[in-house]
Amino acid sequence: MEVGLKGEFKYLIDEKMDARHLKVKVLSTPSLVSLMEISCHRSIEKYLGEGETTVGTYICIHHRAPTPVGENVRINTKLVKVEGRKLVFKVAAYWRGKLIGSGEHHRFIINEESFAKKIKEEVS
Repeated sequence: MEVGLKGEFKYLIDEKMDARHLKVKVLSTPSLVSLMEISCHRSIEKYLGEGETTVGTYICIHHRAPTPVGENVRINTKLVKVEGRKLVFKVAAYWRGKLIGSGEHHRFIINEESFAKKIKEEVS
């Protein structure tokens, strides 16, 4: 996995992603965050080893503009730093070519089995 690795993903905004408290149906900020996280993971998952995945540990975004439900959003990711198991991404979201959100997201590479064992031990 190398710095500079890019990804581009498209998503249809559906009613499950809307800001429920508004009269107009638009993409909610939590849903935008989720799409950004998913996109960062998807951009590097084919480079992970057997039994590995990634978990999000930090995200800071600016949700700049609304996107109506029923429209498509494009998420662009770029891996800007690799520090051992820590991956740092720049991420941007677009609707009809307009920047609607941008920020930084950190993910850590984990071993799924070890992670599950640790959680199980902490819960017990």
